Amino acid sequence: MTTAIQHRGPDDSGVWVDEKNGIALGFRRLAILDLSPLGHQPMQSASGRFVIVYNGEVYNFAEMRAELEGRGASFRGTSDTEVMLAAIEAWGLEAAIRKFNGMFAIAVWDRAEKELTLVRDRMGIKPLYYGWFGNTLLFGSELKALRAHPAFQGEINRDALALYLRHNYVPAPYSIYEGVYKLPPGTYLTIRPDTPAHEVAAQPYWQIRQTLEAGAANRFEGDEQEAIEVLDAMLRRSVGLRMVADVPLGAFLSGGVDSSTIVGLMQAQSTTPVKTFTIGFHEQGFDEAQYARRVARHLGTEHTELYVTPEETRQVIPLLPALYDEPFADSSQIPTYLVSKLARQHVTVSLSGDGGDELFGGYNRYFMTNAIWRRIGWMPPAARKLLSQAMLSVPTAAWYGIFRLLGGAMGELQGLPNPADKAQKLAEVIATPSPEVVYLDLVSHWKRPGEIVIGAQEPLTPLTIRSEWADVPTFTEQMMHLDMRMYLPDDILVKVDRASMGVSLEARAPFLDDHEIIEFVARLPLNMKVRGEAGKWILRQILYRYVPREMLERPKMGFGVPIDLWLRGPLRGWAEEYLREDRLKNEGYFNPAPIRQKWQEHLSGQRNWQYYLWDILMFQAWRDQT
Repeated sequence: MTTAIQHRGPDDSGVWVDEKNGIALGFRRLAILDLSPLGHQPMQSASGRFVIVYNGEVYNFAEMRAELEGRGASFRGTSDTEVMLAAIEAWGLEAAIRKFNGMFAIAVWDRAEKELTLVRDRMGIKPLYYGWFGNTLLFGSELKALRAHPAFQGEINRDALALYLRHNYVPAPYSIYEGVYKLPPGTYLTIRPDTPAHEVAAQPYWQIRQTLEAGAANRFEGDEQEAIEVLDAMLRRSVGLRMVADVPLGAFLSGGVDSSTIVGLMQAQSTTPVKTFTIGFHEQGFDEAQYARRVARHLGTEHTELYVTPEETRQVIPLLPALYDEPFADSSQIPTYLVSKLARQHVTVSLSGDGGDELFGGYNRYFMTNAIWRRIGWMPPAARKLLSQAMLSVPTAAWYGIFRLLGGAMGELQGLPNPADKAQKLAEVIATPSPEVVYLDLVSHWKRPGEIVIGAQEPLTPLTIRSEWADVPTFTEQMMHLDMRMYLPDDILVKVDRASMGVSLEARAPFLDDHEIIEFVARLPLNMKVRGEAGKWILRQILYRYVPREMLERPKMGFGVPIDLWLRGPLRGWAEEYLREDRLKNEGYFNPAPIRQKWQEHLSGQRNWQYYLWDILMFQAWRDQT
């Protein structure tokens, strides 16, 4: 099981077995702090009562260590793992994990109580899967570790497959397999030998919903300048703590607001040039390297950029099923892997700007949803449906001519990357009856996945259960809440974790793995985040202290590759093999007719169905390799 995840920890390995009690813990180590054998895991506490394996970093370990030393604790090494064990002994498990500031997936065995507790960090940065197979409980950082055990049985969960087609990822607590679950962010699970599996439930110790509700009920009372000063200081501290490592360290840099802010804060606290990394693409509309280069030059970083050819980019595709371990179809997985691979040639740790969009209101949907509804909400439903049908009948290529003729929402779309895709997305949502349904439509790929997956009933999720929604003043804040509940942990953070750990690189997210920042930002009023039709207002004010405003004035770009063109060109034969009607019918997972229809429409150029088709193709490729 540990060999299967050797890429997550190539520096050391360890196994601890208590045969009498039927427990075994295994670990692969990527050495970041205390590179000596004193950082070896599995690690036992000073008394021998607790044994731990843990992936991640707890950044406030130094201040906890000082507090524990004041209570009489002594330490052999300098690792955060040893401090965590001492904290659990001193304060108890739940009180200790509430103190941990960082990213972590933890398994702790209590030898006195004969209890195993699994813990996942607040935002879900680090993965943790678990499942029962007969009387055997298996858990691990990736599904491939569970699959290595002889008790594992991998029956595909068709209901989870339907969720995957809607979202392009499998949301927690589900996994692609029956009986295997993801531990939800901010929870812990305690297993006792005498407790039946069906009675074991994850317990929350921190929740984003309650955090946002508490922030809305206790707004920051200072003015804008005071808020900027407080946030700047908090971000400086967070970034500074995440620059602590006993190995080379750098940062991903796209030249956008989030990564530029992180690098600006790093360089301001570093006596030497920070190492920064960017991938460049030759395809127009996909290349961010030019923007990153300008920011790196201004900040004086030691910048490395690598322009990759379309052929080099496509060579990543066969690696994706094994890398992501369950079906995952966010195509920015490809450049994320490439930039991780580039960074790993120079550093072992890389900081990223992940979470900036969700936390500070950066996605187009946060202002486009309301803008769209203001323009179409007055129209009778029948008229909106007719307009939607008319727009959907326009071939993809024809949209570029239409932009020159139309203003309003169409004119605004013209300034965005891939405007034809955005226009067709707009056409799909025009017929929806409310802003809430507009949002669900915007974050969905296949709109009725239960009709595509044979024998599936799509489960309810926080998106579709109103009682799970946060009590916040505006629907924009609700969208941000729902994105932080699902899209962020199950898409963005999965993408970065598997891509980086796949090349033995640790990615750190200063916006997200410091819960005090999240709790402060939750108290800020919406107009400090979203103003008009632009997001991240307060973050931009901080960034402008380090990088001139004019360097950042550009439309938001996704971190993508031209899958739509590749499917009509060099990937066509590969895709056709997976999408053959007889193959789909024989395999028995999908209803072939709607898939074949979208494939034909895509090939003809009538529509761009890249996102829908990539969902199917990534499942097919994954199933082919497992």
